[in-house]
Amino acid sequence: MSDTPHRLVVDFPELSEQIAALKANDPHFARLVSDYDALNEEVHLVETDVHPMEDLAAAELRKKRMHLKDEIYKMLTTPA
Repeated sequence: MSDTPHRLVVDFPELSEQIAALKANDPHFARLVSDYDALNEEVHLVETDVHPMEDLAAAELRKKRMHLKDEIYKMLTTPA
């Protein structure tokens, strides 16, 4: 869905070139981004009631997404 919130390049526009470069050159980073995108899409579907879910389970998904985003951001901002 094109209107899914919390896309990495939208949330971190100043890091979009680094995101692309790391995705292309670091398999671990690429996997984290792939996992984040899939989880972000799932959270969006839950939040828009396309795939309703209990509140506790939805909160756990959001926590996982936040953890992945934190890990990705750390990789983007830590000097190599």
